[in-house]
Amino acid sequence: MRLIHAVPLAVLLGACATPEPKPVPGDPLASASSPEPERIKSQPLKHLVGRTLKPIPDRALEVRAKCGFRNLSGGRGMLDLQVTKAEVKRFSAEVNIPKQGLCRFDMKNFQQTALLPNVVLTDVASGCVVRMWEQEKSVTVAFNACQSMCGGDAFSYLWPIVVDTRNGRCS
Repeated sequence: MRLIHAVPLAVLLGACATPEPKPVPGDPLASASSPEPERIKSQPLKHLVGRTLKPIPDRALEVRAKCGFRNLSGGRGMLDLQVTKAEVKRFSAEVNIPKQGLCRFDMKNFQQTALLPNVVLTDVASGCVVRMWEQEKSVTVAFNACQSMCGGDAFSYLWPIVVDTRNGRCS
């Protein structure tokens, strides 16, 4: 007898749990009854408030450097770079990361695939991409997907090389 009462009760409760129908676009009654969602306003980051940031200029990259560097963790490297009117004339880099391995990059393995806004060198065989861009008084040389140019686990520890355009020193 109780089973007979439980089935209609379950059906009745299931009918109550159906979702409300979605409003039909263009229906004036549906739009009047539902309020517009609040728009989220972008807030400036607290450390950027009051600062005037200049955009990076879109001009042809000019840099010449033949330098060696050493970082705080004991890694050291050398860079030979010449870029004239955004065209790479010379590029070779070697970065030795202690207990991890050595990374070597040479212009003969790359072809230039972009000039502006960033200079881009690509090794088609390995997929390694080297990007160079200027920001204020320095040029950054960054590496992406270049595991094949490095021995051991060195690529996991490889940072970009930064060149000071005023004196040609790198770090």
